[in-house]
Amino acid sequence: QGELAESGGGLVQAGESLRLSCAASGITFSRYDLGWHRQAPGKERELVASISSGGRKKYGESVKGRFTISRDNAENMVYLQMNSLTPDDTAVYYCNAEHTWGKRRTEWWGQGTQVTVSS
Repeated sequence: QGELAESGGGLVQAGESLRLSCAASGITFSRYDLGWHRQAPGKERELVASISSGGRKKYGESVKGRFTISRDNAENMVYLQMNSLTPDDTAVYYCNAEHTWGKRRTEWWGQGTQVTVSS
């Protein structure tokens, strides 16, 4: 019953910045681990960044030092601040929320937002 909705994608030039937002509803937000993934044409979906329910962060190697993930539990929002963008960052970006307890695992995905970075 959970829903995630991304926003903030667009077309930018290399070196510029974007902030992606993801709004969640229908879930107990604070219990979930959150993440951003991306998928470029012809490539597999890859992890960009994640933040656990306890605030622990991880980043993909290619975005370390440039991207920052954050969450606002009061507003049921997760963000991805993307700086120093390059054409290699062009992809559809997806947010997800995951929670596991016992034998049960729940996972929700947004529909994605397009990020295009020109040279």
